[in-house]
Amino acid sequence: MKRKVEMTPEPGDGFELLNVAILGTGNVGTDLLLKVMASPVLRCTLFAGRRDESPGIRMARSLGVPTSSSGIRAILESLNTIDVVFDATSASDAKAHWGLLEPLGMQMIDLTPASLGKFCVPTLNLQECLDEPYVSMVTCGGQAAVPMAHCISEATEGLSYLEIASASAAASVGAATRANIDEYVVTTERATREFCQLENTKTMLVINPAEPGAVMRNSISVAPSERVDMQALSAAAASMEKQIRSYVPGYRLVVPPVATSDRILLTVEVEGRGDWLPPYAGNLDIISCAGVALAEARAVGRS
Repeated sequence: MKRKVEMTPEPGDGFELLNVAILGTGNVGTDLLLKVMASPVLRCTLFAGRRDESPGIRMARSLGVPTSSSGIRAILESLNTIDVVFDATSASDAKAHWGLLEPLGMQMIDLTPASLGKFCVPTLNLQECLDEPYVSMVTCGGQAAVPMAHCISEATEGLSYLEIASASAAASVGAATRANIDEYVVTTERATREFCQLENTKTMLVINPAEPGAVMRNSISVAPSERVDMQALSAAAASMEKQIRSYVPGYRLVVPPVATSDRILLTVEVEGRGDWLPPYAGNLDIISCAGVALAEARAVGRS
């Protein structure tokens, strides 16, 4: 059953600011920082990475955000100023970071595919994740495609197999993501199985080298032999698109559910707001916005 995503509060609504630290100053972390700074209820108290002159740290410093090149050590030395840590590093680093933060009672929202605990896809289970100490935001492809995969599973009697194919512009896929492709696939498939009550699924990731960069696209498909209620699926997909657009404005259902001779499919496109990279980098927007939606709901919930 789908859950309503709470809308972002307006400034002056009386909500206490939630202090967040961002660990990782690459593409995802820097895009996330800009979205946190635009939030009326979030405040970044530390932006920490490993390179003092990385583009992300230079930009953050120019905006007056406290920065550090000491990584997790800087986080551990500043816990009294932090309510929650966003991890935007790599899967292996996130596991090590959580091993240090968990015993100290710190909360973590993980934007890597480390997949250490509770998955969060805001349109599907936001309320269940508000009090979890560790939350995985799955992957960018998971945030874009799993909600629509859930729509297909809900409209299908006895769904047996489902495929997700995600394509992102090469320039938007950083070194950590490239190093975590296996983890990306495994984590997206695990989330698909969990949210769709499905045993058999496959995820494919395409890093698109086209110039200029192509907007992120995600196709979700099943075999034509599946017993899909196309009318119910079309209605559910349109509703899901509207829900996701409430926190990811560039999310669009570009190919509504259609039955062809060899499959039943739908395709979504995610255009970014151009906060850090150009608008083709919807893969950054979809996971950054999902993480911000969770943090904002926590801020609202504690006020």
